Amino acid sequence: MIPNLTAQLEAAAQNFKAHTPIEAQVKFGRMIEELQKTGIASGIKVSEKASDFKLPNARGHDVVLYDELMKGPVILVFYRGGWCPYCNLQLKAYQQILPDIQALGAQLIAISPQNPDHSLSFQEKEQLKFQVLSDRDGLVTAKYNLLFDVPQGAREVMESFGLNLAEYNDTSKWILPVPATFMIDERAIVRSAYVNPNFMQRQSPEEIVDELKKL
Repeated sequence: MIPNLTAQLEAAAQNFKAHTPIEAQVKFGRMIEELQKTGIASGIKVSEKASDFKLPNARGHDVVLYDELMKGPVILVFYRGGWCPYCNLQLKAYQQILPDIQALGAQLIAISPQNPDHSLSFQEKEQLKFQVLSDRDGLVTAKYNLLFDVPQGAREVMESFGLNLAEYNDTSKWILPVPATFMIDERAIVRSAYVNPNFMQRQSPEEIVDELKKL
């Protein structure tokens, strides 16, 4: 049974609004609006060629995209980190459709800025059976036109929640990806793209399976 991720995300968003100070909500809202308005991290587009990369997985072993594409299509997910409840819901929902993805000859790979240690603990806690890669300095995320610097207002809110993003990711930068999901075929061509600056929304599992069936 495919999980209703949209309903889960909406419930999480309502919980956020009910328990988060208005000032903090406004600062996050400004970050989302600025990203939407400027389009500075709008992602690569359908029919573009996806850039190759080499990144460590949760156990420190390098994964090369083009090597993986030799095995079949890749669903490539950029997420913010294991500290993000919306990311947790998303990746748990995608884990549930992993058998469907694999049955269609594809695999799922997720990328975040967090370091391999945090990726490993996140992967183990959520019992994820797909590759979780670390892009600590955001170089790959930037290649996919998803990287942005966290604005001061949002940074203040995150710090008030006890999250030092630079420390968590083991880097000097306060950077994040705009959440995105790409379907990349064996020729490294992007066949579908979902990019949304509103971190409370993600592509539904149903859409991923439907897009894969079109290949």
